[in-house]
Amino acid sequence: MLGRDYEGQNCSVARTLELVGERWTLLVVRDAFLGRRRFEEFQASLGIARNVLADRLTKLVEHGIFERVRYQERPERYEYRLTPKGRDLRFALAALMQWGDQYVSPAPPRLLRRRSDGTPVRVALVDADGTTVDPTDVENVAA
Repeated sequence: MLGRDYEGQNCSVARTLELVGERWTLLVVRDAFLGRRRFEEFQASLGIARNVLADRLTKLVEHGIFERVRYQERPERYEYRLTPKGRDLRFALAALMQWGDQYVSPAPPRLLRRRSDGTPVRVALVDADGTTVDPTDVENVAA
């Protein structure tokens, strides 16, 4: 059976999977990008068991991906907002979505586009100057 961590692996992908690689975690983050903030909204959207959702939200808060913000005093109620660390997951989610659109979904259910003019956007590799780089011209080397 596969363990819950990747002990002994000095790999950013493995370490990231320890944080967001559980079955529902990225879907909770995706829903936050779609404007959902409250427990009930996540639960209704995903159909996830309440105890599983509570566990995922707790871990996302512990790891600084969400912040828990009180929005009501009596009774005390909280919502979950993406932190800057959480908002940076937009790139990973967009890349997964783009890959899924190309290889898995026969008709993409959502589109990514620029707010200002509606132009479709894609995830791409760029160099430090912002120039697009062909993926075949990229190598992965030890730091």
